Amino acid sequence: QVQLVESGGGLVQPGGSLRLSCAASGFTFSSYTMSWYRQAPGKERDLVARITSTGGVTSYADSVKGRFTISRDNAKNTVYLQMNSLKPEDTAVYYCRVALGSNYWGQGTQVTVSS
Repeated sequence: QVQLVESGGGLVQPGGSLRLSCAASGFTFSSYTMSWYRQAPGKERDLVARITSTGGVTSYADSVKGRFTISRDNAKNTVYLQMNSLKPEDTAVYYCRVALGSNYWGQGTQVTVSS
């Protein structure tokens, strides 16, 4: 079955960096666009970044452009989100998603940006 397992979250000070990983299984990873979303308390789940199957095209929410970088390693069935210059407003649970007809989500990883 499809599984997405996120890791790499934690507590970081403003201006710091984190790298999130999402390990995928149960489908042909190299054939699908992968996305990162985030959900802050009391808010909707929003798209953060997306990367096409070969990694050739990426897109970002305006709020993270220039600070976050999405990438993937199709040999490892893993998608990454490098987050630099983190701000308190980046605090959220971060999820990876794949659309295979239905949407599949990981369990999420908490990112907290605070001094």
